Amino acid sequence: MLRLCTALALAMTACHPARSQTKAPEPTVRASVGPDVHSFSHPEAVRVGAVGLQLAVDFDARVLAGTATFSLQRHDRSAPLWLDTRALQIDRVEIADARPGDRPLADLEAAFTETTWQLAEPDAILGAGLRVELTAATTVVRVHYRTTPEASGLQWLTPAQTADGRAPFLYSQSQAIHARSWFPSQDSPGVRTPWDAIVTAPVPLRALMSADAVARDEHSGAHRFTMTQGVPAYLVALAVGALEFRELGPRTGVWAEPSMLPGAAHEFADMERMLAAVETLYGPYRWGRYDLLVLPPSFPFGGMENPKLTFATPTIIAGDRSLVSLVAHELAHSWSGNLVTNATWADLWLNEGFTVYIERRIVEALFGRERAEMESVLGHGDLEEAFGELAPADQRLRVELVGRDPDEGLSDVAYEKGALLLVALEQAYGREVFDPFLLQWFESHAFGSVTTAEFIDFAQRELFERHRPLPGRAAVSLDAWLDRPGLPPDAALPHSGAFDRIDALAAGYAAGTTAGDALLPAGWTPQQWLRFLRGLPRDVSHERLVALEHSFTLSRSGNAEILAQWLELCVRHGVREADDALEGFLRHVGRRKFVMPLYRALLEADRSADARRIYERARAGYHPITQQSVDALLR
Repeated sequence: MLRLCTALALAMTACHPARSQTKAPEPTVRASVGPDVHSFSHPEAVRVGAVGLQLAVDFDARVLAGTATFSLQRHDRSAPLWLDTRALQIDRVEIADARPGDRPLADLEAAFTETTWQLAEPDAILGAGLRVELTAATTVVRVHYRTTPEASGLQWLTPAQTADGRAPFLYSQSQAIHARSWFPSQDSPGVRTPWDAIVTAPVPLRALMSADAVARDEHSGAHRFTMTQGVPAYLVALAVGALEFRELGPRTGVWAEPSMLPGAAHEFADMERMLAAVETLYGPYRWGRYDLLVLPPSFPFGGMENPKLTFATPTIIAGDRSLVSLVAHELAHSWSGNLVTNATWADLWLNEGFTVYIERRIVEALFGRERAEMESVLGHGDLEEAFGELAPADQRLRVELVGRDPDEGLSDVAYEKGALLLVALEQAYGREVFDPFLLQWFESHAFGSVTTAEFIDFAQRELFERHRPLPGRAAVSLDAWLDRPGLPPDAALPHSGAFDRIDALAAGYAAGTTAGDALLPAGWTPQQWLRFLRGLPRDVSHERLVALEHSFTLSRSGNAEILAQWLELCVRHGVREADDALEGFLRHVGRRKFVMPLYRALLEADRSADARRIYERARAGYHPITQQSVDALLR
């Protein structure tokens, strides 16, 4: 998943009171976290073995209603089942002694009886633990529930908020701990389960999930899905809307609203090549299909690596395939993150650092080393900016998140510093050694959840003890990378020769010694434009920026990365000629990577009234995650 802005943490608040079913022995109960500090579940005692969802989609009420059924693995026969919830309305809980076998859990027929259950006192970050009493014979639990319109993991859009304006739209966003807001679960990346679902949506809308589509009843609107591989709850995803499909290759395709489908199919035409490129390096793709769903522009992230079906922002559709490294990133998660998952959110770098490293190997294989180097340099710039905003403790890869929202760990440190650690290992031992090492990591830990300590042990055993660094190369200190702030002194920083001339042009243009026509934008890549804009000195004059706008009309750029960077420059330097483009962008796009820096720039430019005016009109179209962040910023 692409990273959050580093400056703000989310503070999702459980919005329901503690409540208990009439059989509960007391009105409230306290819950304690288990092995994962961000989950009330105790899988060491009672572990969910599989999940079945049966849900009806109600756009008028903005709720999902139905059941969640769980098969159990019981290690302590005296222990209750603990599940994570946030803002769910629990109607009743039932138990049964049944052996589902290979049958779907969603519509399991069994002799269910009601049992005692309680929602614990809510925690502002974690929600409320759901305690379910079990008998000695209980093997299956079914929870009857409904979501609330405030569910942090769901966004409900009106037709006017979609690209085509013809039908409502629903999508989920579950990372890091938002799955519990739309289905009860053991919501920890350390708990992986297969799952199945029946989703009934208004006809003729299409429901999609991060699973194999088994059947669709066009009359009732019922869609059946199954995921036979075990995945953590945050990788369960749902979308409902007026969607159409275009095949891109034997295993790849794209879903989008009809008006967006041709452009999306053109933009993502290289997906099958990307898939083959990763398989050459790190082993076979194990998820069957790899499809991509283009969501409405309110989606708060660049992409989300839901297995079999990446969710992606339309802001990467630039018309020239210049931003498809995001697709490479989400595809890479099929190995690092989905196949081998961080066991806790404190180990996030094992997902994201590995993924950024693989992403750039894909870009290099398909588009050349120069482009990969440029993107590495831009990523390092993001990392340096993050270091300037974060406390030293949060500049470590092994970050401490006890008592904190795990979204606070979604910074460029996990992504870019994590990738640079792998680059350091690659350079120390050479790709001939390092690529097989990574392949072995994925194969030996496939469909498992891992910790940083496990990676250290694996690296010690399979890399450090088996191989010597290349001549002239020193051994890599994992402690220096994992547990110290910043970068180690001997870190090899990325460099791009293509950027050297850009840096000189930026300095010359700001000083007035370089004319605008010398920039030759027709020959520049978007990466070079980004380097130029980011390289302009902080004291660049208002007049030079106005001239840049007049020469190249950057406020009408079709590349969202360039446009967002340009609009931020304009706000900070008082270029009011871009105000209309700024307001249109903020009202149309909800991607946090763009939204947060722009609102922050407005505040720092003493334009808080403009920020609040624009946000008042834009807020309804933002995802709850984005709303929470901007609310906190403008508070």
